[in-house]
Amino acid sequence: MATYLYRLGRYCHRRRRAVLAVWIAVLIAVGGAAGAFAGKTSDEFKVPGTEAQTTLDRIKDTFPAQGHGSGQVVFAAGSPGGIAAPEARRAVEESVARIATAPGVAAAPDPYATGALSPDGKAAIGLVSFDRKLGDITEEQREAVRAAAEPARAAGLTVAFGGDAYNRMAQVEGGEAVGLAVAGVVLVLTLGSLVAAGLPLLTAFVGVGVAMAALLALSGSFEIITTAPVLALMVGLAVGIDYALFIVSRHRRHLAEGLEPDEAAARANATAGSAVVFAGLTVVVALAGLAVAGVPFLTVMGLAASGAVVVAVLVAITLLPALLGFAGRSIDRLPVRRRAPKVPRGTPLGERWARFVVRRPLPVLLAGLGALATLAVPAASLDLGLPGGGSQAVGTDARKAYDLVGESFGPGFNAPLVVVVDAAGAPRPEQAVQGVAERLGTLEGVRTLLPPTVDESGRTALLTVIPDTGPDHADTRALVSDIRGQRDALMAETGARIDVTGTTAANIDVSAKLGQALPPFLLVIAGIAMVLLALAFRSVLVPLKAVAGFLLSVTASLGAVVAVYQWGWLDGLIDVPKVGPVVSFVPILLIGVLFGLAMDYELFLVSGMKEQHVHGAAPRDAVVAGVQGGARVVTAAALIMVAVFDSFVFGHDPIVQPIGFALAVGVLVDAFVVRMALVPAAMALFGRAAWWFPKSLDKVVPRVDMEGEQLMARLAAETAPGEAKVAERV
Repeated sequence: MATYLYRLGRYCHRRRRAVLAVWIAVLIAVGGAAGAFAGKTSDEFKVPGTEAQTTLDRIKDTFPAQGHGSGQVVFAAGSPGGIAAPEARRAVEESVARIATAPGVAAAPDPYATGALSPDGKAAIGLVSFDRKLGDITEEQREAVRAAAEPARAAGLTVAFGGDAYNRMAQVEGGEAVGLAVAGVVLVLTLGSLVAAGLPLLTAFVGVGVAMAALLALSGSFEIITTAPVLALMVGLAVGIDYALFIVSRHRRHLAEGLEPDEAAARANATAGSAVVFAGLTVVVALAGLAVAGVPFLTVMGLAASGAVVVAVLVAITLLPALLGFAGRSIDRLPVRRRAPKVPRGTPLGERWARFVVRRPLPVLLAGLGALATLAVPAASLDLGLPGGGSQAVGTDARKAYDLVGESFGPGFNAPLVVVVDAAGAPRPEQAVQGVAERLGTLEGVRTLLPPTVDESGRTALLTVIPDTGPDHADTRALVSDIRGQRDALMAETGARIDVTGTTAANIDVSAKLGQALPPFLLVIAGIAMVLLALAFRSVLVPLKAVAGFLLSVTASLGAVVAVYQWGWLDGLIDVPKVGPVVSFVPILLIGVLFGLAMDYELFLVSGMKEQHVHGAAPRDAVVAGVQGGARVVTAAALIMVAVFDSFVFGHDPIVQPIGFALAVGVLVDAFVVRMALVPAAMALFGRAAWWFPKSLDKVVPRVDMEGEQLMARLAAETAPGEAKVAERV
């Protein structure tokens, strides 16, 4: 690999104008395709195979409205007489009549006719049914419905729109600009030059631009969940900057050693570039492995993010060497600090820390494990769910509607369950539906049942069950299970079959399926890590240690997520919209993304240790040298990733916010506790045993030459006579 990347780096450096022209052409072409073929993203988290989704698909022909998007309009009055006052009633009825004629609206029943008035007489709920799927409702149609409620607003009523049609998810709010600014500062402080610091940012922008444009172009042909582009942007920015930083740092080191710019770029591409390719491969495999869960929207998210990583790697090993060619020896121009006088310098901080760790490996190991175990304790209480109106930011229209419904009607009205009664096999269908309703009404946790909706044949009915508790409550999940548990008994008594569907039941089913997918996915990821690291380092203990460290990082990060988003800690610092269950796909996404990022630091640090070991250094000296050589760059890379991920935390999106927080904590813990403390401590304790590899495996496992040992030996042999330049044939 190193030899191939050496040739590629030298070629791109020498043909820099052509390489730059190709990337500009790619960016323009993909951007044009995005403009021509871009479609809409979807907010629907559908999971085929779950009872709720299967039932919904089955009844779409019988009850077409169930497959269409819908929303709520809530009217609230604070004046005497409440919502039943004559002037309030006139305003509400006029508003509902206008909403019913708005573009895209199929029906909007009068809440007074349906009896949808709160017990306290202060509020009324109107259902807005659209004539198309949720993903096909346009923003113009939503705004037209909002505008139609003007008579109620003019009468002094509070009007709020909620429900699926108005719960907007995964909206990028521009906070990533703050993360990029912090990343820029870290790059400048690390590299000491505005020119050198600008290269990783420039290449990251190009990579993200190509990846996002390609994703938008594909959205016209494939259904892409709204969260997928946000995750691709988040991961693409982070790895794009980090991968370029690794190569630029190695290039500058080679320049300082006296190499010519083209040779320095080629060698940096061969060594640091090999680590980048290998690290990128681990991220891509991990993200693509999200398909193991069998959840289509999660597979799309994983493939979108892995596509961004592939582009980031290609940019780093082709466009970056070309840009290094344009910079030449001027890469250190525009320094941000004066050059220090040439006086003897003290021992670098990285070396001092490494020597401290290898002198006291056991105490450091125990202290680090204790800290991570403490942070991981809340993870045992992990509760999964999907966000709804209650997870929207305080002050938004959807959140106002959710809160008004909960206060005036009860929390269960935000969590209606739809029970489908199939009475085709019952001798008396009407009595069967009535019998089902009576049985369900006696279950604990049921507040009320709305009148059934029956199809034309009279053999299929929809019963809306209103629970006592909200959509995130454990009692609501228990009620869904209890209703399904009545299936056999009701079939025996009435001859009718029941199934539970609706948004609340679908969210419960999705969360349950994702929870079940976590263990097998974790096993797959651990297996991949073992194989890739054994291939890279030809060792048994190094992969085992890396997997153990990765698991520690994941559990510690999940513990922090539970403490903040489920328990409400740090609520004053982080504006958590609603404390409750963790978004159900955060843990599996965290495992997939953090695995790849953790392997970045593992490869960069441990490859330096192995390089020293190969050249004959004593085990602990090799550990010190590896940490010393990689500490500065790994620290900078981790801080950049944390800054990028953190920039998504202070937005208000209920999905993006916990994902950004989980990844930021995971990278922080993995880089500074696991890789910079536990890894050198464990390697010092392992000694020479760290590099033991069975001879039987050594014969069959291919040599990757990630550290460039074979390449360096070849270069040394060719440059020895007269220190001639490397031959073109390399």
